[in-house]
Amino acid sequence: MTAPLPPLPDEDLEHVLAHTRELWRGAAGARFFITGGTGFFGMWLLESFARANDTWRLGMRATVLSRSPEAFARKAPHLATRGDLEFVAGDVKSFPFPIGRFPYVVHAAGDTVVAPAGADPEPVRSAIVDGTRRVLDFAAQTGARKFLLTSSGAVYGVQPVEVTHIPEEMPACPVTGYGQGKLAGEELCRERASAGGFEVKIARCFAFVGPHLPLDAHFAVGNFIGDALCGGPIQVAGDGTPQRSYLYAADLAVWLWTLLFRAENGRAYNVGSGDALTIAETADRVRATIAPGATIRIARHAVPGAVPMRYVPSVRRAGQELGLQARIPLDDALRRTAAWHR
Repeated sequence: MTAPLPPLPDEDLEHVLAHTRELWRGAAGARFFITGGTGFFGMWLLESFARANDTWRLGMRATVLSRSPEAFARKAPHLATRGDLEFVAGDVKSFPFPIGRFPYVVHAAGDTVVAPAGADPEPVRSAIVDGTRRVLDFAAQTGARKFLLTSSGAVYGVQPVEVTHIPEEMPACPVTGYGQGKLAGEELCRERASAGGFEVKIARCFAFVGPHLPLDAHFAVGNFIGDALCGGPIQVAGDGTPQRSYLYAADLAVWLWTLLFRAENGRAYNVGSGDALTIAETADRVRATIAPGATIRIARHAVPGAVPMRYVPSVRRAGQELGLQARIPLDDALRRTAAWHR
């Protein structure tokens, strides 16, 4: 049996509370409904929700949709046994609506999907759209006031060569079923926003690092950390030239809560870091901070003169309108992530 996961570090949860303190006052005594509450995003939302509840005695309650509450209870008993968190079983596309009023709804379900090359994108797109529609219907029936959708930078498609940081104004042109589904979900949200009834906020999420990020999936920085914790070598699957940026998960939680409570109705905000670095540079930063003696193996040589692929957001809108910023430096983020996994 897999051992239970440790709680998030106190310093991370206190960081979230320090930068969301003023947001929670209006939510005292309120009920929240959260999908995706047992994944990477969800674990940070649930733990920070619980810490805010305990710290300020807010009397909030959250109902969390899960495919398997029993499996989650084994994974995180420190959350599953809390009286302010209720876990209900169901599929996001067809779950029975819980009874009662839920002023706040967070739709964070829908893990990033990497489909095989040439695969039909429609099943992924349809699953995301059907799930979003179901949660929107629930929000309308339950008297929601504010609704947060965690969308993705994948809605933009391929970042143009001349664009160093993708702004929200750039036309969306998704090339994967995942990106197409997220964009269609955004459009459903905007339809509800224009019809009135409740506010919808859209978080276009990019790349992140932190506790609960899988170390054996399709997240390069997570794989590098996993390699480093094993002593290396740190394996770079490609040529190391694509550019990414990484926001630490404690800052991510701050951004998501801020968007839910304060973002403009119907508006999309990029969520991530604007500090770009190549995949090879990322591997080197992981080595330097976690396993200085490890080697790095890059699978392919870079093609001279080739333009690197980028996946880097402009976060100016979030900074100017909501005062959001990446406060935890990457090296610190890598150390904290490795320490939690150890």
